Amino acid sequence: MLSLSNLFKPFICKGLELKNRVVMPPMCQYSAHLKDGIPTDWHFVHYTSRAIGGTGLIIIEMTNVEDRGRISDYCLGIWSDEHTAAFKRIIDECHKYGAKVAIQIAHAGRKAEDAPNPISSSPIAFNEKYKVPHELSTIEVKEVIEKFKKGIERAVLAGVDTVELHGAHGYLIHQFSSSYTNHRTDEYGQDKFLFGKEIIESAKSVMPKDMPLIMRISAVEYVDGGYDLDYAVEMAKAYRDAGVDIFHISSGGEGPIGSGGRPGSHPGYQVKFAERIKHEVGTPVIAVGNLDNAILAESVLGNKEADLIAVGRGMLANPYWANNASLLLEDKPLTPKPYERAY
Repeated sequence: MLSLSNLFKPFICKGLELKNRVVMPPMCQYSAHLKDGIPTDWHFVHYTSRAIGGTGLIIIEMTNVEDRGRISDYCLGIWSDEHTAAFKRIIDECHKYGAKVAIQIAHAGRKAEDAPNPISSSPIAFNEKYKVPHELSTIEVKEVIEKFKKGIERAVLAGVDTVELHGAHGYLIHQFSSSYTNHRTDEYGQDKFLFGKEIIESAKSVMPKDMPLIMRISAVEYVDGGYDLDYAVEMAKAYRDAGVDIFHISSGGEGPIGSGGRPGSHPGYQVKFAERIKHEVGTPVIAVGNLDNAILAESVLGNKEADLIAVGRGMLANPYWANNASLLLEDKPLTPKPYERAY
């Protein structure tokens, strides 16, 4: 048994105070009400059970700022005031068990599979099975940025403790950030980070001053001619200067595997990306990617390679992952009083 584990030390960033460093990353459930994108009882049980299981920060799955921005017709949305109450119900219940809650605000862009007319930075289909997206005009780009702002406003009203912008995995912000998908000649092509920066600035304008902003980015692209980690560091610096407080470091998702190499599947395969961005950009980072082993998670924090650990598939398999990790590392259960007799 280890004592004083890093995984269960509190974490503070601005007004966000987490009881531990275990994060449930956003994972699409494809279980929203058809067409309207409102969370269901499935989402209520799904997220609340992870709060009961001891998770420090729960990030609600990719939630989209307009209907045509959803991956599927069963993905979550936050494009109308009618969405707010359903999210508030989930967030309030998670808070009862000491978890803090974020929501990932996003737009799938050209990867919106069920949208009749998907949009993107440039008219390039994701692959032959996807529709060719409409290239947004400069005016339309600004309209989408306003939709992000309104969605974040609704998330704040619903009671989130922080917001995560989805700038990874080949979705719309990523599509603008990358030369692979952004072939524009206007201001949003001349500065590939401008779209992301303006969304960040609009987000900060409607968030409480002490609420940190998280952004998920892909640290490398795996396609032929995709960007590398050096580019991601510069991107993170630009987004940090625009107002991002914490980065959530993933990779890929932009297109077919090519010269950028195949992504790893070994435990901790993306930690090296998180470590470099943490130290060169100077912000806290969330590491993610096959970190389901609590001893490995503990070592990543102990080696100062990351500040928070996101556990995805492990937490899908076991909503009490954090509780089990605490039993292993500290011999201490995290579950509420009704379950005390189990230990």
